[in-house]
Amino acid sequence: MTPRIYHITKVAAFDAAHRLPGGPKDGPYTRLHGHSFRVEATLRGPAVAPVGWVDDLARLDQALKAAAEELDHSMLNDHPGLESPTLEALCAWFAARLQPGFSSLYRIVVSRPTVGESCAYDLPPLHGDGRIA
Repeated sequence: MTPRIYHITKVAAFDAAHRLPGGPKDGPYTRLHGHSFRVEATLRGPAVAPVGWVDDLARLDQALKAAAEELDHSMLNDHPGLESPTLEALCAWFAARLQPGFSSLYRIVVSRPTVGESCAYDLPPLHGDGRIA
């Protein structure tokens, strides 16, 4: 029998300013502006004993909120790895923060709900020792 595979997700929010240095000249992206962001982290896997869950949602919540707090009310361009803070770069940034503690991290979604934009990043699966499977 194939094991049941579940997806569990936690969500956090943050507000931050940014500009996209490589955007079109005199375009709105190159000017300093800000957004309210929403980030979702999804773990994927079987429900494991003894509790019967994929992982502890409270632990994921704490890690995700701590990462979002690093960016909250800041200039995104000032953070290493976010020199050009696109939605894609933000997905990769959150993945780098969370994957060391969650080998079952499956997907990161970063969105700007007020403008109807989002980006999803599906991570490659890891072996238990942290190597890409």
